[in-house]
Amino acid sequence: MKRAIAWFAENSVAANLLMALIVVGGVLALPVVKLEIFPEMRVDSVSISVPYPGASPEEVEQAICVRIEERIQGVDGVKEINCTAVEGMGAVLVHVADWANVETALDDIKAEIDSINTFPAEAEVPTVKQAQLQGKVVSLMVSGNADERTLRALGEEIRDEIVALENVSMASLTGVRPFEISVEVSENDLRRFGLRFDDIVDAIRKSSLDLPAGSIKTRDGEVVLRTRGQAYLGNDFEDIVVVSQLDGTRVLLGDIATVVDGFAETTKSSRFDGDPAVMIKVMRAGTQDALSVADAVKTYVAEKSPQMPAGTYLTIGEDESEHLRARLDTMISNARLGFLLVLCVLALFLRLRLAFWVGLGVPIAMLGAIASLPWFGVSINLLSLTAFIVVLGILVDDAIVVGENVHTHQERGGDPLQAAISGTQEVAVPVTFGILTTIAAFSPLLFLPGSSGEMSKMVPIVVISSLVFSMIESKLILPAHLGHARSRAEKKPGKKWKAWENLQTTIAGGLENFLENRFTPFLEKALEWRYTTLATGVAILTVTLGLMTGGWVRFDFMPSIEADAVVASITL
Repeated sequence: MKRAIAWFAENSVAANLLMALIVVGGVLALPVVKLEIFPEMRVDSVSISVPYPGASPEEVEQAICVRIEERIQGVDGVKEINCTAVEGMGAVLVHVADWANVETALDDIKAEIDSINTFPAEAEVPTVKQAQLQGKVVSLMVSGNADERTLRALGEEIRDEIVALENVSMASLTGVRPFEISVEVSENDLRRFGLRFDDIVDAIRKSSLDLPAGSIKTRDGEVVLRTRGQAYLGNDFEDIVVVSQLDGTRVLLGDIATVVDGFAETTKSSRFDGDPAVMIKVMRAGTQDALSVADAVKTYVAEKSPQMPAGTYLTIGEDESEHLRARLDTMISNARLGFLLVLCVLALFLRLRLAFWVGLGVPIAMLGAIASLPWFGVSINLLSLTAFIVVLGILVDDAIVVGENVHTHQERGGDPLQAAISGTQEVAVPVTFGILTTIAAFSPLLFLPGSSGEMSKMVPIVVISSLVFSMIESKLILPAHLGHARSRAEKKPGKKWKAWENLQTTIAGGLENFLENRFTPFLEKALEWRYTTLATGVAILTVTLGLMTGGWVRFDFMPSIEADAVVASITL
């Protein structure tokens, strides 16, 4: 390490090229790194959903959930099975073990589900897929004094227009009831035509479907035959033939039943500012930038709002990108403020030029960390920005130690360049070990298992990358700047710097007086009464542990904080 420090200090061009490489790499990486609210996580879970229309939760549990549990509990890699039975739907979430491959487990589970032949006839085809977490960016509310069908049609139109925007590719409509066609038949009508309810069900099942009918080979090629009889609207169901008489007369479903083309009956409804509403969730997909997605949606809302039909409104209900913007602004302002504070504080004790080069280590280290993010698959999100904010206060420590020691060596006289080399080499080992201990403290977060580990590993990656580039800057780049800057400095300050030099002398004298007359005697007493000092430390540690054990200082993995929304739950 000493040879590398000396070589870069003596070859300032190489040091400047290294600094330029780090800065340019960080600047070029900024457009490449994804901007998102929360990082994309690999979810080690498989979701299974089986619709069972008209069934109670108890019936769904016995006919759907129990049979799925019994079939898949022996699949290799299954760690835990959670089932939820609600009216008309059974949902199963299968957690896969950390050592298992999710794709392999998905295929095995799907094969087991397909082999179940004891589901009720009324149950629909199961849906088996890997669980996914999609990051919402913006939610829009379409509300107003309109009926449900009108609001849904308007919401679907707006959703399609949003997906067609240049920077948006994923949006979904929520807060709406699914379409449902209900057939209502009275017992009197069934008796009048001599029918049973099962006859109505069979007629609908046989008549409302698309069916392949083979193919015919002709001279011009093969013609595929297919009957298309699937009914989609209420009018189509009314035309289904239930009974055909020998004399050619037919009894249609509309003759003996009431067909209602409406929505499914659910216990949920959506309202916004007191009016019926539907919600459009806009998500980020792939490498899309969350801020660009939000800006595109906001521009669309501003243009679309005046064109909305009378009595309906298009409003931004929730904008998750604002949290990302706020965290970005915090990081930038902290970096700017930190640089200025370091510059001002160091300038009170050291030369202004030296303080500038020491403070410059903060943005250089951060740009180096940003340049490394794409290599580790890390995006700029709320977690990684938090890590940047945390590490900001650590980055400048090693540069301050190196800069102060170089300043001390240069004040003793002699060649400024050799003073920079010897000053850096003198503190290189302790500063390096100080950084390594911090890296060791964050390293365990890299090895946490499961989806929580996938998310938390971004913090140590950002912190460790920043510390590594900070160490490179303080050991290889900073000495070259300090040595050559001093050699070009004037030996005697001009008149305009005389007042500042006097201020530096006054502050430095006050600090030295405090160290000699206050701190040093206190330190000598603490060393003299070493057992008392040790007992005091043990007592403080014991009190701290007691506060944590007694519950005075709580330990929460996810602490409760004030949110921007209020959630109320009322059970009748």
